[in-house]
Amino acid sequence: MPSFDEVLKEAGEFGRFQKRVFFLLSQTGITFSSLFASVVFLGQAPDTFWCRIPGAAELSERCGWTLEEERNFTVLPLHLGNESVRGECERLDVTWDSSVSCASPLARYGNRSTGSLPLATCRSNWVYEQPHSSIVSEYDLVCANAWMLDLSQAILNLGFLAGAFILGYAADRYGRILIYLLSCLGVGICGIIVAFSPNFTVFLIFRFLQGMFGKGTWMTCYVLVTEIVGSDQRIVGIVIQIFFTLGIIILPGIAYLIPTWQGIQLAISLPNFLFLLYYWVVPESPRWLLTRKKGEKALKIMRNIAKHNGKFLSPHYSEITISNEEVSNPSFLDLVRTPQMRRNTLILMYAWFTSALIYQGLVMRLGIIGGNLYLDFFISGAVELPAAFLIIVTIDRIGRRLPFAMSNIVASIACLITAFLPEEIPWLKTTVATLGRLSITIAFEVVYLVNSELYPTTLRNFGVSLCSSLCDLGGIIAPFLLFRLAAIWLELPLIIFSILAAVCGLLVLLLPETKGISLPETVEDVEQLPSHFGKCGKKRKHRDTNSYI
Repeated sequence: MPSFDEVLKEAGEFGRFQKRVFFLLSQTGITFSSLFASVVFLGQAPDTFWCRIPGAAELSERCGWTLEEERNFTVLPLHLGNESVRGECERLDVTWDSSVSCASPLARYGNRSTGSLPLATCRSNWVYEQPHSSIVSEYDLVCANAWMLDLSQAILNLGFLAGAFILGYAADRYGRILIYLLSCLGVGICGIIVAFSPNFTVFLIFRFLQGMFGKGTWMTCYVLVTEIVGSDQRIVGIVIQIFFTLGIIILPGIAYLIPTWQGIQLAISLPNFLFLLYYWVVPESPRWLLTRKKGEKALKIMRNIAKHNGKFLSPHYSEITISNEEVSNPSFLDLVRTPQMRRNTLILMYAWFTSALIYQGLVMRLGIIGGNLYLDFFISGAVELPAAFLIIVTIDRIGRRLPFAMSNIVASIACLITAFLPEEIPWLKTTVATLGRLSITIAFEVVYLVNSELYPTTLRNFGVSLCSSLCDLGGIIAPFLLFRLAAIWLELPLIIFSILAAVCGLLVLLLPETKGISLPETVEDVEQLPSHFGKCGKKRKHRDTNSYI
């Protein structure tokens, strides 16, 4: 009775069938990364905006003013009276009616100084002047409401967090492909509703749901890809990250060409409906089927894989062995019940949190330092491409653990150096910061692969989802940490990033090395993985197996 890995080797570990499934599922990375970073363009700040005086629109129409003339009558007196007042969040505390003169609307105040005119806080009636619309202008997320833009991104990350728990659990119980397809449908429907939200409350509700389903698509497609290839081919878990980066690179082009935020939202949401066609071409994970005692279906899929790969399974492959271990309702306790599982879980949770916090922090830092938003965003995405290629070149030669640790250490050093480099040499500051971005991207991509390799099949999707939920927590904290600390000192966030990355670099050295090792089937397999610093764990004991026909 052969094991699953033996059958997979006979059928082809990365043949034509797996390559096709890999390519199809990888497209999910493009749509997910676009959703992940969309707030940068959906919430693009208006170039110029000012507060309109009550009655000014009617008076402007009666007097035949241009928008510039109305602005001069509205904002210029404020600026002349107090140079710090720009007319964005304050306005003259007056109301213009039909009795106001078109030539001099402020004449009724006589010879009073413009500095002594009464002021009022602006709460509505803003006028925006910019070529691209955004949710900022749509829902008036300026002045006292500016924090709501950060809330919209926090809500998306909360959706990611909910998706990691809810859909991660569902994928382990009901199947990878079923939850993937339902998640794609959810992302598409919620994305359309977000685009046509009548108010900001509806926008937030369905942005949360879109984030939840979006996380479901990304996590399940990632796990599905890693479960249908052999242990020597799990580098596809890194290659799939290239498609995530492609989404980052494509997004600024979409935003530049589409003039409205609703159009951008639809452009990144509608492609998810195309993924529903995968129902006919992407099978369920045979590894998962075996853990659910569906060996007959698993074997049928394996024969189909062998057929497409131009191979033939031996006649005695009528049964596949699988462990007795089954976890029908996985929980957090299953991930920390044994020593090795507990250590792996806690370290991976911290690694996810750190990678996400630093990654998002460095991306959002681009908005603080200014520049061309579309070009800077494109360059920041292009910088990530070498990360996947560096991992591919090194990870199967020297293993997972050393590149994982070194990328965090280099990111830590780069952030620290960038913080203290003088502004007078911007090219050097930018170069070192780019090295930090590249390094943390490598760490971010390696943690995906390592996480999936350190959990047994029965807990893999749940374990990856739970640990990666700390990524979403880091995403929630990142904007608040960045902007609050930057208000004290612009480079202070980089110091915090440096400390977090250094600690992570040391901790991941305690993880087992998984290079060339078959995916663990049971918790016992995980406990017997080679331990840290090259010491080997206990030899595997023989375990009872069941066979399914």
